[in-house]
Amino acid sequence: MDMLHDHRRDTLESDGQDVTLNIEGMTCASCVAHVEKALKSVPGAQDAQVNLARGRATVRFDPSKTDPTKLAEAVEHSGYHAHPEDLSLSAANAEEERLQHQHAHSRSWQRRWMIGLALWLPVEILHWVTGHHVHWTQWLALATSSIAIVYLGAAFYKSALSALRHRTSNMDTLIAMGATVAYVYSLVAFAGHLLGWWHTLPNLYFMESAGLLTLISLGHWLEARARDRAGSAIRELLNLAPAVALRLDDLNHPREVPVAEVQKGDRVMVRPGDRVPVDGLVLEGESEVDESMISGEPLPVHKSPADEVIAGTTNQNGRLIVKATKVGAETALAQIVQLVERAQSSKPPVQQLADKVSAVFVPAVLGVALFTGIAWFVWGQIHHWPSGQTWAMVAKTVCSVLIIACPCALGLAVPATLMVGIGRGARRGILIRDIDALQNAEQIDTVVLDKTGTITQGKPTVIAVLKLNSLSEDEVLQLAAAAEQFSEHPLARSIVEHARQKKLDLPDLSGFSNESGLGVIAQVNGQSIIVGNLAMLTKHGYTQPDSAPPAAADASQTLVEVARKVDGRLERLGMVVLADPLKPDSKAAIDALHRMNLRTMLLTGDNQVTALHIAKAVGIDDVRAQVRPDQKAQVIRDLQNRQSPVANRKLRVAMVGDGINDAPALASADLGIAIGSGSDIAKETGDIVLVSGSLMGIAAAIRLSRATMKKIRQNLFLAFIYNVLAIPLAALGLLNPLIAAAAMALSDITVLGNALLLRRTKIEE
Repeated sequence: MDMLHDHRRDTLESDGQDVTLNIEGMTCASCVAHVEKALKSVPGAQDAQVNLARGRATVRFDPSKTDPTKLAEAVEHSGYHAHPEDLSLSAANAEEERLQHQHAHSRSWQRRWMIGLALWLPVEILHWVTGHHVHWTQWLALATSSIAIVYLGAAFYKSALSALRHRTSNMDTLIAMGATVAYVYSLVAFAGHLLGWWHTLPNLYFMESAGLLTLISLGHWLEARARDRAGSAIRELLNLAPAVALRLDDLNHPREVPVAEVQKGDRVMVRPGDRVPVDGLVLEGESEVDESMISGEPLPVHKSPADEVIAGTTNQNGRLIVKATKVGAETALAQIVQLVERAQSSKPPVQQLADKVSAVFVPAVLGVALFTGIAWFVWGQIHHWPSGQTWAMVAKTVCSVLIIACPCALGLAVPATLMVGIGRGARRGILIRDIDALQNAEQIDTVVLDKTGTITQGKPTVIAVLKLNSLSEDEVLQLAAAAEQFSEHPLARSIVEHARQKKLDLPDLSGFSNESGLGVIAQVNGQSIIVGNLAMLTKHGYTQPDSAPPAAADASQTLVEVARKVDGRLERLGMVVLADPLKPDSKAAIDALHRMNLRTMLLTGDNQVTALHIAKAVGIDDVRAQVRPDQKAQVIRDLQNRQSPVANRKLRVAMVGDGINDAPALASADLGIAIGSGSDIAKETGDIVLVSGSLMGIAAAIRLSRATMKKIRQNLFLAFIYNVLAIPLAALGLLNPLIAAAAMALSDITVLGNALLLRRTKIEE
């Protein structure tokens, strides 16, 4: 099963290539804006998407004009460390390497805040107990805050200076300046008091400078842990792939090799309990395979020779010999991971606006801080405040403004939510291509469904064998399957497969001919066997008696006649009854959509009688039958031009399909939902892919999209309103720098925590 690249984008930019860059040093939305600007300024760069939450950038570029090294150099020149992802590493190893770096980064922040807490909190408590003007405690505060400035502040100063060298600014610029203002003012004020410049010791902020660096370090550590949880879906998917495989040599001896060494055509042994290492076809053996982590379906799937298996699924109880058909990045699992990562990096227009705001946010805050300092200085002069009081107020407000105005929450609001929401969908077998799919799914009010392969299982199945003479039902089936074994017709394949499932031996043929649209004639054990429709029998001399032959129980069933020629006379032996059965949960899925107040329509190329029968069975009232593939897209467009009965807008239409003939309609719909068991073209065109093929995923995908978009709006509101309210409070002197630092750290944690609540959102009924 191929989870393919974004078909429409690749069509527009077929000459481009994608590269993933790992980027270190990004801390906020301002950093994202700087990195994207640097990447897009490279000649030949067509697009760049930076994911703050994962520390990665996906860049589409023209290989004739630039290359990954030049793109990484552009990021380096903007003040951040970057390197292209190592293509020699498997996806799992690359993710493991990224995780190790992330854990090291998290541990460094953990060390900082723990040491900072040891330096700051005991002295802060001592101040509360003894009073702020005990002389020796000020010396202790000076000593501990100096250590904190040097040790805790080193990372912030390094980042801020790097940004300054590249004529930019970032969150660390604000933090470094805030801590410096608090510390330097306190140092000057303390020295001035010792030298007799001020008779009264003004308020000092030694402990605030140490405390804010400690709290911000604590916030970074908690943020790193939350980001790790938000990105767990990709890690869980990658962990499904085993590191080694048992490859069979020419003598059928198994040898353990790294999965990366397995090539197409190699045979691998999969023992009970092992994970399947590659996508392939079963050559030998039978077993039950657990595909739940990829498809979301809990029941194991029976596998026998000629069946497909998917890398990452678990073999339960039998030994399988599998021929590798797809390896490495071609496997369904690898492509699912690529699809999830791409979706997590996408941005809605509101996030693009947030990034633009963040790009000028830090310089604007520096301007606000400067204005605040001047305003309080003038205010102190007008009201004849003592100089110590004036400068204390200037230091307090400037420091608070610099600390509390942080664009971190703006940068994390959308990517953190997307990581959780899209990851949640991937675990359930719902692959969402990008943010547009989420936005469109949220607003859907009409769901149009194809019939064959979507509501039904998509292939005819033998449901009964009728005998008309002394032969048993198994003998009728055996003759029919023997005659059909070389036919490529879907009905023939189903009859042969049913006979093999019943362990019936199929004798060799001494002659075979196919009559298109009618059936086949074969020589089986010296008998001339005819298998086909009634017209086939009539052509070969059958005269229908006065009593009509048995009819199908309903319009959805197909009868295949089985007859033989005896002495030039045609003798009917029996019939094989086939039908394309409903998927087990199709009716429940349609009922779930109706409970969500969504309209449904059946759109099919099949005849009206069959379409009405299937629609009635699942509870769909609106049926469009005998519709050609090119007409399906027009039906979708006609629906989109109708007025919604519940909203002041046109209808928003989702199309659900699995076949090549559904691709135009999938592309025309506001939301294309492709069935994962269907054609590659359908999956290319769909905005959402249901890996398992179960229609229950439609309602789950819409619920997930609604919940994810709700969280995105909540997080953007929290991020914007935080800065809108916090900066004026800080400028008016209503916030202590230490409170500002705690609030800033809390804003990031609030946004991430709110995103993580998506993991508990109920998307199933």
